[in-house]
Amino acid sequence: MNPPGADTVLVRYGDMGVKSPQVLGRMEQMLCDNIQALLDDRDIVGTVRKEHSRLFIDTTEAAVDDATDAACDAFGVVSASPVTITDPTMDAMEAAVVEASREVYTGGAFAVSARRAGEKHEHPFSSEDIERQIGATVWEATEDRFEPEVDLEQPDCELFVECRTDHAYVYVEKRAGPGGLPLGTQDPVVALISGGIDSPVAAWELMKRGCPIIPVYFDFEEFGGVDHQARVIEAVETLARYAPNFDMRLRMVPAGKVARLLVDELDNTRMLSLRRFMFMVAEHVAREEHAVGIVTGEAIGQKSSQTGANLMTTTAATSLPVYRPLVTMDKPEIVERAKVLGTFHTANIQAGCNRVAPNRPETRASLAQVESAEPANLPELAIEAAKSAKRVYPQTA
Repeated sequence: MNPPGADTVLVRYGDMGVKSPQVLGRMEQMLCDNIQALLDDRDIVGTVRKEHSRLFIDTTEAAVDDATDAACDAFGVVSASPVTITDPTMDAMEAAVVEASREVYTGGAFAVSARRAGEKHEHPFSSEDIERQIGATVWEATEDRFEPEVDLEQPDCELFVECRTDHAYVYVEKRAGPGGLPLGTQDPVVALISGGIDSPVAAWELMKRGCPIIPVYFDFEEFGGVDHQARVIEAVETLARYAPNFDMRLRMVPAGKVARLLVDELDNTRMLSLRRFMFMVAEHVAREEHAVGIVTGEAIGQKSSQTGANLMTTTAATSLPVYRPLVTMDKPEIVERAKVLGTFHTANIQAGCNRVAPNRPETRASLAQVESAEPANLPELAIEAAKSAKRVYPQTA
């Protein structure tokens, strides 16, 4: 429930706040553009504006919840709140908070949390004065209906006031955003998306740090399946909802011929050579798209190809950095993130894409061992596959 008359969203950011004024200005503008794109993509009434170290969305009471949720999907946003705007005087703030308490306080412990910004001479009171006086007034206004308590550590109901030079903002919740940096403030990376549980989460983590992604999927034909393609497209569509103003077209790389070649010619190292082939393709795409790295959903020890030794061997196939944001995570933790992101359900569909794996895969392969066994023309096959990639246009809702 929102405070009465809430028709504005207060948006807060975190990491970018420590940047130099010049960098911060660019990042703030990018964040404004990204939030506006989310609003427009979802047909939500709202206009984003900057004011001091805060961003605001001017909207309507009817749309304020949807606008807040949209802001909380923007990378770089730490939290957002529907707010009522009032004058920065004690009387005006007091009236607004008491009115809000009538809507949201239903008994138990409450707290008033205040923050006063600006020069000392601008207001004849401190943050503590606001909390003390308004808290006492809320108590008096509610004691005829409840037996109010004050708990500043774990209140059942928390009422917030932010008093600035020209206005004060009253709100009753802080909805969490993803944090990180605004998408587009860093260079793009190629994201290897398999359609499984891990890779969409890893791609989302790089997006959270400001990196647009170029999604790449390998079509292994008989070793994959139509259902596998369907789930990777849906995963990219889900990621694209967080970035409607960025090019999220999926590159579908034909890889069935190479998979068959490796199955026919190699034994216990074929999964490693297949992985190296994927990195070679990704590097070619990255050079073409001016991307600066590759992101995967790999985690140490999760599969035979992901032991520490094997990761070193497969990574050697590319000169680009390979980002593995899930590298130390346990599977249950990754699953929970996939559920929150919305990619878990389709990732759980059985696709039968493990048919390339040998019965007894090598877990500690040396680079020399893998290179001597794999086809000498593997780099050429990778370039051919990259050039033959088809673009799929995710259809976001």
